[in-house]
Amino acid sequence: MTAGLRVDGVSVAYDGVQAVTDACLEVGRGRVLAIVGESGSGKTSLALAIARLLPTNGRLISGSIDVGDVEVTGLAGAELRRSRGRLVGYIAQDAMAALNPVMRAGRQIAEVFEAHDGLARTVAEREAIELLRQVGIHDSDRVARAFPHQLSGGMRQRVMIAIALALRPKVLVADEPTTALDVTVQAEILAVVKELQRAHDVTLVWITHDMGVVAELADDVAVMYGGRIVERGAAGEVFGRPAHPYTQALLSTIGDGSAPAKSRFSVIGGSPPSGPPAAGCPFHPRCSEAVGPCDTTMPPVSIMGATHEASCHLIPSRT
Repeated sequence: MTAGLRVDGVSVAYDGVQAVTDACLEVGRGRVLAIVGESGSGKTSLALAIARLLPTNGRLISGSIDVGDVEVTGLAGAELRRSRGRLVGYIAQDAMAALNPVMRAGRQIAEVFEAHDGLARTVAEREAIELLRQVGIHDSDRVARAFPHQLSGGMRQRVMIAIALALRPKVLVADEPTTALDVTVQAEILAVVKELQRAHDVTLVWITHDMGVVAELADDVAVMYGGRIVERGAAGEVFGRPAHPYTQALLSTIGDGSAPAKSRFSVIGGSPPSGPPAAGCPFHPRCSEAVGPCDTTMPPVSIMGATHEASCHLIPSRT
């Protein structure tokens, strides 16, 4: 498998407080990885680190990130600016906040071509309109002339997708881009992203807490909790044989549509951790199966198949 993205030992901190610890991932070229977990699990921090878009108070404190054959953690200055959009494209969760409110949608796409490819303004604007058509906007001339507040949420998100894909990146990171959209629009956006991802052979990293989206979209899954990747593997293996108690709990929250309403859903008791990482497994305070070493020792990684692994003290006793 040719790696489109390789993340090795990545840790991220904000003002000295660690948000991601020792994250390791490998995604094949053209495959779709879904990173799942509750809010605060570290998904967005890892996504921002991959895209080299951490805020000023965030810092990559260790690890390496390879996109194709390029080590992106070593890029800086003009070299980093040139790589943005070509190596990694990024789709933010809140398009209204990410887009410039006083710049027309087409202009925001066109400036990517002007800055990176040196295209003349008129040529860049024609390219922007064509790109809007590719992301499923039929009246692309009108949308190109509109300001973000004049567009629906689904239209704004399509503009964000167009910006992220303008330079044909090797890796596309989508940070919960359908969370604020209704179900019908969400399905349309997913279809657009899947079509373009396959057409351009892009490696896609989709950040979400929606396990239904994961089942529809992903080839591979990484489950994060407390800033750590606690389980990862091919989607069929993780869904079919979830090994970590947190993964099992997440899947149980999907619910059974055939069950009575009162018994259809289960919940995970307690709250996600906050503050510096504690010793031991981060899930142990909420885990009904916790044993002696869970609160003092981080469990080792257990290999359950060619692509399936998880970190839990209970796994060796189950296998």
